[in-house]
Amino acid sequence: MVIPFRRVESAAAPWVRTRLRSAPGAALALALLVAVTACLAAAFPRALERYEDAGLRHSVEQVPPSRSVVQLYASAPLADLPQGRREQALRPATVKRQYDSILGTVQRPFVPDLGQSSYGVTTSVNQQVPDRWLPRPDALPAKVALVAQAGLAGHSRLSEGRLPRVSGTVTTATPEVEAAVSTDTAKTLHVKVGSVLHVPGAGRGALVVRVTGIVAPRDRDGAYWATDPLLRTPVLTRVKPADPYSARYWVGAVLLPPEAAPALLGTEGRPYRYWRLAPFPDTLHARDLGALQSALASLVSGPGLHQVSTVTGSLTDAYTELDDVLASYSRLHSGVLALISVAAFGSGTVAAVVLAMAGGLAADRRRTELALLRARGASLRGLAARLFAETAVVAVPAGALGLAVAVRALPGARVLPAVMAALAVTVVACAALPLRAAAAHRLVRVPALRQDVTSVRPSRRRTVAELTLVAVAAGAVVSLRRQGTSDGSGDQLISAAPVLVGVIAALLLVRLYPLPLRGMAGPAGRLRGVVSHLSLARAGRSSASAVLPLLALLTALTTASFGGSVLAGIGEARDHSALLAVGADARLESMTDPLPAGLTDRVRRVSGVRDVAAVSVAYQAKPNDGRRTVPVVGVDPGRYAELTRRTGLGAFSEGALKKGRGAPAAGAVLPAVASPSVADTYGSAPFPVRMEDGSRVNVRIVTVRDITPAVMGTDFLVVDRAGLGATAARPTALLVTGPEADGHALREAAAGHAVSVHLRADERARYVDSPLQAGAEHLYTAAVAAGAGYAVLALLLSLLRAAPERIALLARLRTMGLTRPQGRRLLVLESLPQAVLAAVGGVLTGWAAIRLLSPGMDLIAVALPPSIAPLERAPLHTDAWSLTVPAVAVVAVTVGIACVQAWWAGRRGAVRELRAGDTR
Repeated sequence: MVIPFRRVESAAAPWVRTRLRSAPGAALALALLVAVTACLAAAFPRALERYEDAGLRHSVEQVPPSRSVVQLYASAPLADLPQGRREQALRPATVKRQYDSILGTVQRPFVPDLGQSSYGVTTSVNQQVPDRWLPRPDALPAKVALVAQAGLAGHSRLSEGRLPRVSGTVTTATPEVEAAVSTDTAKTLHVKVGSVLHVPGAGRGALVVRVTGIVAPRDRDGAYWATDPLLRTPVLTRVKPADPYSARYWVGAVLLPPEAAPALLGTEGRPYRYWRLAPFPDTLHARDLGALQSALASLVSGPGLHQVSTVTGSLTDAYTELDDVLASYSRLHSGVLALISVAAFGSGTVAAVVLAMAGGLAADRRRTELALLRARGASLRGLAARLFAETAVVAVPAGALGLAVAVRALPGARVLPAVMAALAVTVVACAALPLRAAAAHRLVRVPALRQDVTSVRPSRRRTVAELTLVAVAAGAVVSLRRQGTSDGSGDQLISAAPVLVGVIAALLLVRLYPLPLRGMAGPAGRLRGVVSHLSLARAGRSSASAVLPLLALLTALTTASFGGSVLAGIGEARDHSALLAVGADARLESMTDPLPAGLTDRVRRVSGVRDVAAVSVAYQAKPNDGRRTVPVVGVDPGRYAELTRRTGLGAFSEGALKKGRGAPAAGAVLPAVASPSVADTYGSAPFPVRMEDGSRVNVRIVTVRDITPAVMGTDFLVVDRAGLGATAARPTALLVTGPEADGHALREAAAGHAVSVHLRADERARYVDSPLQAGAEHLYTAAVAAGAGYAVLALLLSLLRAAPERIALLARLRTMGLTRPQGRRLLVLESLPQAVLAAVGGVLTGWAAIRLLSPGMDLIAVALPPSIAPLERAPLHTDAWSLTVPAVAVVAVTVGIACVQAWWAGRRGAVRELRAGDTR
């Protein structure tokens, strides 16, 4: 009588312990694979969150506090109110109570930084002081702003004198108050301890302001001082700011104690109360971006402002540019996240396939055992449950270990996303073996039946599943091409589009894989040697379940090619943007005077410099004596034409500027290269141009180019420098060719002169100004590297699956006279068809994915910061190295593993492989 499988629980030796003891190496390998994969999966969301938070804080901290601080202000009570009520509204106790009420109104996640936030009373109109000892640049008296801001003692260090204070109760009629000034104000306006300022009064005598102390800010760039920079630094202002020739006067700030604020009512300054809330950087999190924008909108122009107005007065208003800063970061974050999602889907898919392959390898290794159990009455559900428990004993502790390592290595992020990622890895690892075994042993059958790839036909269910996947992939590709990733509106299906393209290509190649094997088997059989025919026969006899290894390889190769092209595209965009900004590898320029004599020769002698093109740029040249100015660039035609060809910026031939050139005499017409806008305005007929030095030249546009290295912008004229006057032809800039030019030596050569030095390498380094951009590049690189590593692992697993059979085959063939070199060639040739198929398919699939998806991919968000965007768009292009290197690596690894297997089989000998009872 056969005992049902479900009653075996009473056996003395438990199933799980017995199986783990019988194969400790396999259990250890599975634990290592799960631990590493779980660690990587858990680390990805934590690293991404850290980069997102750092990018948000950087976006807020890099702007001036005047943009990031939320400023609320309310005018003083109306003049028709009793004087006592007006004075009471400006006293520090009242303003402080209103400040506390505002803090209670602010909604999280906007958290004010109490250490940098401020409040007080100041004048809205700067007051002109008649004191003659103050500096007067253009005979105009200086003006001062009277500021009574709380917290001066805690945010400054006393440099001279003492802090101001009040005696008694200050009112509108108080004749004299004390004040302090910053060290910059004291130095610039010649203020000393004991200096007296007379501020004109309103309906009363002048308010005497006596300076009792000079203070130095503790944090000059903090929000307390920098929200209104006038507090620490006086400003030289023009009467008419738009007129560069109008008269100038100084404006400074004097700092009164908060108790002296009512005295401002006795001046014409029209005082008002203000409350400045600086955001606390440590509380800014990208995950709260939407809620932060809502809280900010409520405080500035919504219910929050209405609630504040009930305490501070109906005329309370608010202003901030923090919402613009957050909106700019949101656009950057959306573009970056879309690109990172593409890498995450690719690497995650390859990792999942490798975990499935590990389960498939274990199922194949135990195929005979599981078939025997099914033949003896084991239920499919009970068998799957025991296999799940057996795997869980190993995978669950390994997944927990990987999660712990990721959490410990990357602190400061949420734990839940990491837990979910590690849990997903663990579940896949636990379910791979039971599902694979259940699918293979769903029906009780003879275990010796072969499933050759050349003989087994795909089932209808598989065909339907493949067609469904093709439809989903096609929809994702079309969506990505139409919608794109630059606006950040792409969903997860769009991010998975490159992976789906690789999956479809893998399924297609698996369908086509048997055809060349069948076609080559016949010709190979007619060859004299047996190795070729036998290797093709062995490749054709490989299991039809080898779809998964090919799927892993193709997906990994597609992801690596796509990711490598993305990284290469980011680098190209930054290089090209830096080239547009500098015009060459280095640029030495004087904006006012011509370059000193001998500088060109000194620059040519600098190490790494290959060539130097001297140009003269007249930025204020006026064609046709009109008001419009067009930069006129005088160049040496030969060197400059070579520079344009080398950089690819508006290349033209040397003859374009030399053709028809006359002597620099009156009436000579110089051929010119112009921008499209200038060419459209002045046409192809000769026209005069008045240079900055007053000389005139006649030019005729003969060539049109969109850009030129010497100037940035859409307007320019390039002419032969020999046709200009002596003054206009003197060089004002040097364009240096040489990526390895010594920047320090270039600066030393220009030292002592008013010459600026710009290096292309320095300009390129400026383009990664956000931690989110740098983090996105690092994550993408790590994802591509992880995908490549899992691809190699997939290749190893696929070859290890057939290793025992191959070793046994070599042992048998050696007894028949097969030499070791022939055995090595046999294993290599047997492994090559699938490796070559994966390599060629990976190259074609990667190229096709990039070509299909490039119209919807824009790398500008990752490549360039929002504040510096010389390029409007950075499209995705194919990168030859990214396509070929991974494919060649797959073939090389396959050949290497086959050689190692042949060498190992030779060392083991044939006795063990040919022992009696061998069932392999």
